[in-house]
Formats: sequence, structure tokens, C-alpha cells
Amino acid sequence: MDNLLESIAREKRSEEMAKLNAIQIVNTLFSDLMERERDILTRRFGLNGDKNETLEKIGQLHKLTRERVRQIENASIKKIKRLENITEYLSILKSVVSDLLKEHGGLLRRDYLLDILTVMSLEMAGAEDVDMNSPEYEKNRQVYKSRFDFLLSKLLNEDFDLVSETPKFNASIKMKDEGVDHFEAITEDLISEIETSKKTFTTEEVIALLKNLESYRQHADKLENDGADITSIFKSKVFPDKAEIINKNKTLYSLLQAVKHLERNKFGFWGKADWQEIKPKTINDKIYLVLKNASKPLHFTEIAAKINEIKFDHKNANPATVHNELILDERYVLTGRGMYGLREWQAAEKA
Repeated sequence: MDNLLESIAREKRSEEMAKLNAIQIVNTLFSDLMERERDILTRRFGLNGDKNETLEKIGQLHKLTRERVRQIENASIKKIKRLENITEYLSILKSVVSDLLKEHGGLLRRDYLLDILTVMSLEMAGAEDVDMNSPEYEKNRQVYKSRFDFLLSKLLNEDFDLVSETPKFNASIKMKDEGVDHFEAITEDLISEIETSKKTFTTEEVIALLKNLESYRQHADKLENDGADITSIFKSKVFPDKAEIINKNKTLYSLLQAVKHLERNKFGFWGKADWQEIKPKTINDKIYLVLKNASKPLHFTEIAAKINEIKFDHKNANPATVHNELILDERYVLTGRGMYGLREWQAAEKA
């Protein structure tokens, strides 16, 4: 039988499309609720793309106690679960999530799964032609994402295991009653190798590193999948790596997403999440990263512009501040008027 996930991704069949539209699903399920019940659930779970609101804030709006809001929330979810056609409404979503988990070795970071489902739904709704950098697209994406999260965590929570954040993994979702011991073993070895190397890796390099681990070879049979081609999904800008690489290595790429202490920086390199090259905190960290990835000297105004363009965080870089850092730090060397490079390049040339 054709893989449902692959079939939807390839053919975008209209019947399945409608049943995978999180907005339509939630609106249909909410149609039997009272207005106050809909509003409380919408606010509690940020279903319009906003932040989740507290029981206290919602209580003030509806002139109810926090406990009463909680009671209405729980009763409303139970009412939805008792709907006669709820199985039909959620059948395609349940099947697609099952297929996605099987394709990714049985474990997916929750945010990563929500991104995949959201991209699929937005494409089906014809939103792929909208500017992905626009506030409109981002708002729409958040609406879909919050609604998928609600459906999975509150209505399909008995079909899948929702795993809270642990010391090793980000919050994830996995196949019901299946262990993740093999993922833990591989994760320990991977982090150890990266720490020992003291260097960052491209996606291709870190996947190769994973495949060379003894723990990977021991558990390779548990990481197999059906090989469904869902490259079209990963072509979205939501996924920063090459779609072909992600699709070919779905299980291992998913593991990289799930590992708590591993992250990818703005230039596509993986490393420990607390490393300065992965998550730069100071202006100096950002200067170093920009120069290292430029692989050539830059004018201090160019460096400042690059930092602001990349948007490591919400702080803007001032050219004068960048210039001062370049002058004071011995890692940088003046190569021309206002031009700076890395001193380590000189050492490499001599070697």
C-alpha cells in the first residue's frame, strides 16, 4: 500500500488535505461548544497564534475564579472527546503523525513535528506562494502550529506518548509505549565525540559522525524507516538545511533536533548549545563568527551590517562598538584601513 504521508506530500490529494487542515479541524470540533468555552480554550492554548494566557487572566476577563476556568477548560476538552465523529475528524492527522514517527525512528522533537505538519498544511492551503518572511505568513504559521499542538496534546494524547523535556532530550513525541534507550546511547556518544573534537560540524559532517559511532552500528536496525520521499516538505525555508539531506537522513536528522545540548548556528554548523560559536552572547562572539564564516577580512561597518542582517538576537550592532571590540581584542588583526581579519589565519598560513 502507498505510504499515506508520501502520497499526500506528492499528490496533495484534496480529501486528505481538508482533513489535515488544523484550522478547519479545530473550528469543526469547537462548533458544539458554547462561546465562553471556545474563548477559554482559544486563550489557554493560544489557538489564534498568540501566547497562552494564564488561568488568572482569563478568569478576570470572564469574571471567574482560576479554579472555575480550569474546570471549564477540562470539561470542554471532555465534551470534544465525546463527539460522535471525532475519530473521523482526527483519522488523517493520526495516520500522518504515525507515518512521520515511523519515518524518523519513532521519536520526533515536538517543535520539529509541529513544523512539518504546519508546512504541509500551509502548502495545501495554497500559502506556499506567500512571502515567508512576511508578518502575515508568520502569524498564520503560528496559528497552525498552536492548533496542531492542541490536537496532539489534548485530543490524541492517548495515541502517542508526549515526552517532557529531559536532561538529554528536548520535549518530544514518540510511538506509544516504545523505548528510547537506543537514542540515549547514541546521544551520549555523539555529545562525547563533539566535546572531544572541540569543533563545529556541518550537517553532512555530523551525520557522518553519527554513522561512525559504535552505538549507532549496534542499534542501526531500530533506526530504519520506509524510505518515504517527502523531500517537497523539507524544501520550505522553515527547514534551513538542504531538503535532500534531511529526507535521506530523516532518522538521524530528527535525532539532532531532539538532542537537548546540540544546536545549529546561523551559519549551519552544529555544536554544543552553550558554545559561543553556536549561541553567541556578546558582540565580540558575533564579530568572531561573522569573520570566521566570511573567511576573508571585512570592514568594521560590513561586520556590523552582517551582524544586524543575520539577527543572532534582538540586539543591533553599532559600527563604533564593533570597531572598538576589533581594536581591543588580540584575536583580530588590522589588514587595511578599517579592515580586520582573524589572527588565527596568519598562524594557519605559517603552518
